Formats: sequence, structure tokens, C-alpha cells
Amino acid sequence: MESFEHVSSQYTPMIYKIISSLNIFTNKDEFFQVGLIGLWEAYERFDSEKGSFTNYAYTYIKGKMMTEMSRTNRHAEREMPAQDQLEYLEAGYAPFFMEEDILLSYCQAANLTDGQTKWVLYTFLKGLTVKEIASIEQVSESTVKKWRAE
Repeated sequence: MESFEHVSSQYTPMIYKIISSLNIFTNKDEFFQVGLIGLWEAYERFDSEKGSFTNYAYTYIKGKMMTEMSRTNRHAEREMPAQDQLEYLEAGYAPFFMEEDILLSYCQAANLTDGQTKWVLYTFLKGLTVKEIASIEQVSESTVKKWRAE
């Protein structure tokens, strides 16, 4: 088979065509590199007895790019840049705490004990931790955890 340099120059238009067919508009250079890596892997793994290299390379490169797209999209969905988080909080979208009367009505409807109701109010109304609730109520942390578990 030919050298990889020759193969890469020959299949560069195919890589750009795959990028276009996958509607990749941002990070084209990165996806071109992913395509070259896919071409290299296809070049290394190809078995001429199993078919033509062109079909194998196309499928391999496209699969490699689609995998990278999935990984990139998952990462983008999970991550929010710090500046966006700041703008989100400054715009008044900070997590809100429920009003006491609403929480009490839920607690009564669920027939919660006094301890359970205290845990709900301290946690959702004031945002306190188990340790802080235990200190205020002068009970052990395990007691507060028991209220939470129940």
C-alpha cells in the first residue's frame, strides 16, 4: 500500500465532505484532525482481502467523527462556563427556597413527625446542613439524619 502521506493527501477531500455531511460548522479544524486520526487508524487496520479501502476509510472516519461529536455534545451539556453561571445568578435565577406555609402544608399532608418537619423546614427554608440543624436543636447528628431518612 502507498505511504500515509500520499493517502492523507488523497483522502483530504473525503474528510472535508464528511465534515460537511455531518453539518459540523464549529471546530472544523479539530474535526479535520479527528478525521486524519480516523484515516490513520483505518490505514493501519485495513485488510485488502475484505474490500476496498475507500469504503472502509469513509465508514471509519465518519464513525470516529460521530463518536467525537457525541463526546463533545455530552461535555457541552454538562458544563456551564463560570461566566454563564455568574450571569445566571445575577439575573435572579438563583435557587429559591420555599415559603414556610407551603412547606408546613406539605409536612402536614404527609403526616410528618415534629423532627421530620424540623428537618424539612431547616433544610429547605434556611438551607442548613445536618450538623447545623443538630447544633440548633441540641441533638446528635445521627438523630437529624434519622429525621431525614424517615
